[in-house]
Amino acid sequence: MGTSANVDGRAPIHIFASSKSWIEGNATLQLEHVAGLPGVRAVAAMPDLHPGKFGPVGCAILANRIFPQLVGSDIGCGMALFELDIAARKLRLDQLAERMHALDQPWEGDAASVLAGAKLGTTAFDAALGSIGGGNHFCEIQAIDQILAPEVAARAGLDRNLAYVLIHSGSRGLGSSILERALSNGQDTLSIGSDEGNAYMAAHDHAVRWAKLNRRIIAERTGAAARSDLRPVNDLPHNMVECQLKTDGGVMALHRKGAAAADRGLVPVPGSRGTLSYLVEPLADMRTEALASLAHGAGRKYDRASMHGRVRVKKSDIARLERNPFGGIVVCGDRGLLAEEAPDAYKSIERVIADLVEFGLVRVVATFRPLLTFKKAQSSAATAGIRREKSWKEDRR
Repeated sequence: MGTSANVDGRAPIHIFASSKSWIEGNATLQLEHVAGLPGVRAVAAMPDLHPGKFGPVGCAILANRIFPQLVGSDIGCGMALFELDIAARKLRLDQLAERMHALDQPWEGDAASVLAGAKLGTTAFDAALGSIGGGNHFCEIQAIDQILAPEVAARAGLDRNLAYVLIHSGSRGLGSSILERALSNGQDTLSIGSDEGNAYMAAHDHAVRWAKLNRRIIAERTGAAARSDLRPVNDLPHNMVECQLKTDGGVMALHRKGAAAADRGLVPVPGSRGTLSYLVEPLADMRTEALASLAHGAGRKYDRASMHGRVRVKKSDIARLERNPFGGIVVCGDRGLLAEEAPDAYKSIERVIADLVEFGLVRVVATFRPLLTFKKAQSSAATAGIRREKSWKEDRR
């Protein structure tokens, strides 16, 4: 689509999406609003751009101040790719799906010890460690479909015979509490280096590290279910802000909302649960206008509410929705979530990747097909019932 110059005091907007990409008008309006915020110097929008609660999702914003609402509530949310030391063909997916139901239950590890090992203090939200969460979060077992850049794949240690785990999750209620506290105190904009700004950044950085630890624990729980050890390939947050010292001595805040950092290794870019996912290499000569950022996925095409009218979730439809076009399994016991996260809710991941390639931002290293996508084994109501029953039994002891 190109670049917009300063208009009516707005910062320039660099859009890395072709005319073939579908971007909702509300997302463009939100983008223009963000570009007009005081202190914003540049905005980069990716082809997965779509409307969000406080601003567009799928963009990076450079400003001379901190905007907590542009990071959002799920601070540190990101994608983590791990390699299992078991051949994909040896997995018994039906059995693995049953064992992965354990992810619906609280993690039984020693949270205090693990947090201390990660040099993180305890919080009121640590019981959620090792949990995926709702919405578009997932844990997916994958197999390599194609390797398109063999040398890069070899350097990353990819083995086309092995199974992989891709996890999308964040800081659960911790990040939300940080945003709520900032907004309730009227801190919708913070000066870099101020007491308020430093306090927010300290809490923010804690949440980013907590979210990364959360993804690692989810991966370890998945590895245990698969009877396999695992190796991290990369973990990249896409909801965050970083304060960076510029060459002129000034400090700027780089916000990413649904935009993967493109300056720290290979980037996993998933599609929907019914499509391939991609692993891409950011190109060294990537345009500075992209603010060292990339698309973080396919991006939503339809909001959650409208999906309930677009996708049938009657009993006769469930079997179809619980399989993907590759013959893989989708575990999602919540019919409402099954509809909201149906493949039709998302844009074409092929088009998103094509735009990133055509704009010279990446080259594709490998594609992965979904074998088993885990959302949640039971509906929220059923899970609540189990918890009530467990609490009742414990009270009776």
